[in-house]
This record gives sequence, structure tokens and C-alpha cells, in this order.
Amino acid sequence: MPLLILVAEAGDGTLAGFLEAGLRSYADGCDASHPVGYVEGWYVAEKWRRQGVGKELLGAAEDWARGRGCIEMASDTKIDNQASQRTHEALGFEVAERSVLYRKRL
Repeated sequence: MPLLILVAEAGDGTLAGFLEAGLRSYADGCDASHPVGYVEGWYVAEKWRRQGVGKELLGAAEDWARGRGCIEMASDTKIDNQASQRTHEALGFEVAERSVLYRKRL
């Protein structure tokens, strides 16, 4: 599936943030009849937070996904990352479901 990597560069040439998005054939809580844009990774450096950098990156990723037939964007974050959850919700995401992930050594 296609992949997009967006980078926000600060005026001094340092990295202000990035967003990696992909297309998935399915994401929990999304319409299974369309591909889904998925935020695979998203980071904004502390000094650039709350200045619109993350919103701009997400907007560009959403435009990219729309151009590929997507009608939804999905993402995930750790359950204890409250700042990320607040950011997602402020930018229009809603909780689709919560999961507990397991592993077992063989």
C-alpha cells in the first residue's frame, strides 16, 4: 500500500515535526468498503507544539488520503498518552474502540 512521509522544517533547518501516513484496507471502526488513510507515526517537537504544526501535517495527510479514495482517516496512540489523545480529539478524531494487546513468548 502507498506510504507518505511529511516533514515540517523549522526556519533554522531543524525538524519541527513529521507525519507518516499509509493506506490500509481496513481499520477498526471504519467503513470496510473503502481504503482508510492511517496515521502510522506523528510527532511534533516540544517547542513547536500548540502552534499548528501537527494540524498542518495532518491536513496534508488527509488531502493525500482523499486523493486516493479514502473517506476516513484513522490513527492510534498509547492508552497512557493523554496529550496525544487530546490532540487527536481536538483535530476531529473520535475513539472507535479500545484494545488490550497481548504477547506470549514461545
